[in-house]
Amino acid sequence: MKNKHIQVVKKWIDDNDSVSQAERAENSDAAYAAFGAAAYGAYGDAYDAASNAAHGAFVGDAAYAAFWIKRYEELTNEK
Repeated sequence: MKNKHIQVVKKWIDDNDSVSQAERAENSDAAYAAFGAAAYGAYGDAYDAASNAAHGAFVGDAAYAAFWIKRYEELTNEK
């Protein structure tokens, strides 16, 4: 199952105007909440990576977001 937070960040990286600042803020908050819920589970590292990617998009740092997307994909074997 593809991570919805990662998908929003990828969409934003591909086209900065495709996701509003409000949507990026909401995505960042939701990704952080999901990470908090899963932090001690089997996918805690993957949720941490997704949360960091979403935060990167929220603050407008595409390089940071892309780094965490790559880390997420390494952890999950998901592209």
